[in-house]
Amino acid sequence: MAKKTYKRHTVTAALIYANGPIHIGHLAGCYLPSDIYVRYMRSMGEDIVFVSGTDEHGVPITLKARNEGTTPQAVVDKYYDIIKNSFAEFGISFDTYSRTSREIHHKTSQDFFLNLYEKGIFEEQTTEQYFDEKANQFLADRYIVGTCPTCGNENAYGDQCEKCGSTLSPQELGNPRSMLSGEKPVLKPTKNWYMPLDKLQPKIEKYVDSHPEWKTNVFGQCKSWLNQGLQPRSMTRDLDWGVKVPLPETEGKVLYVWFDAPIGYISATKELKPNDWEKYWKDEDTRLVHFIGKDNIVFHCIIFPSMLMEHGDFVVPDNVPANEFMNLEGQKISTSRNWAVWLHEYLEEFPGKQDVLRYVLCANAPETKDNDFTWKDFQTRNNSELVAIFGNFVNRAVVLTHKYYEGRVPQRGELFQFDEETLAKLAEFPAVIAGSIEQFKFREALASLMDLARLGNKYLADTEPWKLIKTDPERVKTIMNVALQIAATLQVVCEPFLPFTATKLGGMFNQSGVKWSDLGKGDLLPGGHQLEAPTLLFEKIEDDVVEAQIAKLEAIKKLNSPAEKAGEIKKAEKMEVPGLKEEIVYDDFTKLDMRVATVLECERVPKSDKLLKFLLDTGIDKRTILSGIAKHYQPEDLIGKQVVVLVNLAPRKMMGIESQGMILSAEDEEGNLRLLQANAVTNPGATIS
Repeated sequence: MAKKTYKRHTVTAALIYANGPIHIGHLAGCYLPSDIYVRYMRSMGEDIVFVSGTDEHGVPITLKARNEGTTPQAVVDKYYDIIKNSFAEFGISFDTYSRTSREIHHKTSQDFFLNLYEKGIFEEQTTEQYFDEKANQFLADRYIVGTCPTCGNENAYGDQCEKCGSTLSPQELGNPRSMLSGEKPVLKPTKNWYMPLDKLQPKIEKYVDSHPEWKTNVFGQCKSWLNQGLQPRSMTRDLDWGVKVPLPETEGKVLYVWFDAPIGYISATKELKPNDWEKYWKDEDTRLVHFIGKDNIVFHCIIFPSMLMEHGDFVVPDNVPANEFMNLEGQKISTSRNWAVWLHEYLEEFPGKQDVLRYVLCANAPETKDNDFTWKDFQTRNNSELVAIFGNFVNRAVVLTHKYYEGRVPQRGELFQFDEETLAKLAEFPAVIAGSIEQFKFREALASLMDLARLGNKYLADTEPWKLIKTDPERVKTIMNVALQIAATLQVVCEPFLPFTATKLGGMFNQSGVKWSDLGKGDLLPGGHQLEAPTLLFEKIEDDVVEAQIAKLEAIKKLNSPAEKAGEIKKAEKMEVPGLKEEIVYDDFTKLDMRVATVLECERVPKSDKLLKFLLDTGIDKRTILSGIAKHYQPEDLIGKQVVVLVNLAPRKMMGIESQGMILSAEDEEGNLRLLQANAVTNPGATIS
């Protein structure tokens, strides 16, 4: 069967939860592969949109807000900026990076839900679900923990055991308990709307079977789900954070996050192209490709396609090239244990080295099985490959051109057989690299790219122009011309993988706008073309730099160890506790009016290295309070958080500013201050008693 050609392409990269920064596991999973693919397609002149954004609904967001003593909106606002800026600085070239909290997404999701509802697709079911009587709310799967029936893990979630990977339902857990109160939940009836995946299975199975070209890990996982038999899945949840269910009498219900999240790709495209977005989603001449990690395969290959098919107006994904997981130094990346290489920290600690990380992550990409990132491998690949092969070849070619010809490309003379063989090999590389990219074999494509640099190194080593220049200067002109054609080809084919390096090469070669289709002829740089001065593409990474990163991880590992944690507890137990103050009676205590307040604004007080100035919503008013915690907290990290305030303390002037109360904190023996906070978000003005 002939391969179908498409007029345009819609490429998506997974919507990441806005509850923490980006780490290398995220990058290797889907963001770097998708960026490589899109950059290549643009170089081929294809009409393509590249969309992504943050997923700002769902339990992970509310859990983060609860743990930080703030609101879900404050959490997503904070991390959206961090994530978006990190991606941009790393060179991930989204056409749009949106967020699911925007009004356009809510409306798009609700319209999609209503379309399926009015067609009678959903099945309305009243089922018994766990309810926390103390917190007075139904519990989403991730709000329930208990004993895994498969491996015995006592802290398995209601939807999945992260220890053994089993997919679970809350009722399967032994000794279930609520993450909100710690209490044992009770079963209580509630009504929700279900996607009848069991009835849709024949249609879904036909769709999956029509794509045998999918990666083996993707196709295999889909077949496993189908072989087990699909079950109806609720498309609504009993929560107060998310896209509201657009039906009467559904207060306290929102759309299931995996219903609204993939619709985020559609709403992001509408936001980007308000007048012609539909052709990127509804035209049969559009190819839809999802880049994701393996934990999202079922949602993008089964649930979302079923939604699109039942709606009827949309194209379905043509490919879902999911990657497996990237581990770190032999251990699974864990955000809760801080076992990760965070992108924003890498960008600070390795300025100008975005392409080094891009190269290493692609070279070790977990395309069909889990793979490992180590700092020693990072150093070796930089020094032995980027510096010694790629950078060395380009530097020699440009430096010799400046030395012999004042930076002008020499005219090519007579071609020897070795020259012709080299040019013939050069002509093959663009198609070979392109073929690997189009099959989503990015490691293979990168290896071919490095082989092209090796071809250049070998050509110069075998011809030795630095020796011939004294005896056969005409021959050297031909050699240097051929070498520069190899280097100029590298500029174009490396751009999807190493965009910052490609920009440097474009500056050195004094050329831009060269497309993939221009390659293969060996004449990218005409004779007489002026080159700019050479610049260093890569620099050696020394042992002490890598050892510092390894030491940082070792410190994290030590903090995560049970023995270390036990030591911290013992240290706290041994702390010298201040003596008991003078006894008071209950009436003395009742004079203190302590309330929960939300931080609206926070900034440093000029000319003070100790004071922070807060604007607080106390529930009864908005007031200014000064607190001497500037050495312990960053102002921007406190906005949106909740604190405990003594509101009836007499006002006091400090640094010329009237402070209208006191923010309560605890102090350890080393003088570290920790703000007192409620263990869950509550209304401003709630009293402490």
